[in-house]
Amino acid sequence: MSDWHSWAAIAVFVLAYVAIISERVHRTAAALAGAAAMLAISATDDKAAFFDEHSGIDWNVVFLLLGMMAIVGVLRQTGVFEYLAIWAVKRARGKPFRVMTMLIVITASASALLDNVTTVLLVAPVTLLVCERLALPAAPFLIAEVMASNIGGTATLVGDPPNIIIASRGGLTFNDFLVHLAPIAAVLTAVLVVLCRVMFRKVLVYDQDRAADVMALEEHEAIRDHRLLYQGLGVLALVVVGFVAHPVLHYAPSVVALLGAGLLIAISKVETGEALKEVEWPTLAFFAGLFIMVGALIETGVIGEVSRALADATGGSELGATMLLVFGSAVLSGVVDNIPYVATMAPITADLAHGFGGDGVHVLWWALALGADLGGNATAIGASANVVVLGIAERNQQPISFWQFTKYGLVVTAVTVTIAAGYLWLRYFALG
Repeated sequence: MSDWHSWAAIAVFVLAYVAIISERVHRTAAALAGAAAMLAISATDDKAAFFDEHSGIDWNVVFLLLGMMAIVGVLRQTGVFEYLAIWAVKRARGKPFRVMTMLIVITASASALLDNVTTVLLVAPVTLLVCERLALPAAPFLIAEVMASNIGGTATLVGDPPNIIIASRGGLTFNDFLVHLAPIAAVLTAVLVVLCRVMFRKVLVYDQDRAADVMALEEHEAIRDHRLLYQGLGVLALVVVGFVAHPVLHYAPSVVALLGAGLLIAISKVETGEALKEVEWPTLAFFAGLFIMVGALIETGVIGEVSRALADATGGSELGATMLLVFGSAVLSGVVDNIPYVATMAPITADLAHGFGGDGVHVLWWALALGADLGGNATAIGASANVVVLGIAERNQQPISFWQFTKYGLVVTAVTVTIAAGYLWLRYFALG
């Protein structure tokens, strides 16, 4: 490719990125327009865009999300998430901090198995109901939950969209994420609970009369279809087993998710159209457009130049590269959505890992994942789940401003990223 193509590709990518950040144009429209422009200026071509696994659409990511969204679409009809939320409140005896703690733990745990956007979509409406019954402001609970979803999603391959991109680019398995990231995600969830106790202590006021009203709720009434619930949970369990058994079965996560979705739709009475209605098609189209844009940067050599410059900046130090990646990713993911950021950084990280002689499972991948996932908590636009929760709050007359979210997000991000950096240093350098 010529220098002209490289500069043109950079210009298209920057313009699309600015459009995504500004939110003046829907991010899907911006990504698809950017992809079309890349094809129009010949920065990439149809073969590379649609069929090259290294510089085109990553179909493993797209179909993994499609399968999981369909499964969750069916589970959503059962009322199981509402059941869990009410159950947690009753076990906490209506005491606000206990309620918040249980919702944090439930959200983080669910986000490890499901996409974090899906998790907050299901938990947030119930949280609003609980806060209304307890006469508590919903904002602290919603902020705590979305942060828990971003932290919990760090633990597994399917928990956060950036992890799916990282796994696909780095050739990492579901078990790799469990072994390397689940322990620190559990620690950081506990840290979040402590931080929330300090940050929201003034609003977590116990009202005995209101608590009695909540205790009167019957969680079993939330389950609308028991048979569908058992079918859905059974299939979800099989899907998770399929993810874990990848080294034996050799089925890609996308194949496992699609098989699970197909099986659940086949054995249940849910109409195919109803199940697919819950699939976030704009999100999948956004991914496709984004992959084509990033692929064009690879094709024109831009990514290679950036990776070499980054490697030079670290002075050939693997520890330096790790710390630069984790803190740099946290800062940048707070400014822009962490999905396009990781899609851009994944090929650069792959080049860096290869340069240090560590293809596949490598500390740089965990630095990228931790920095991007945890950095997504920094601002209201740092992660897709943040934007979703702010929209839910606004529709329910409980608006959360950008700065209200961000003043807490910066504290949580600074603490959790620092702990994560210490974990990487201790596990992979001091003890490794």
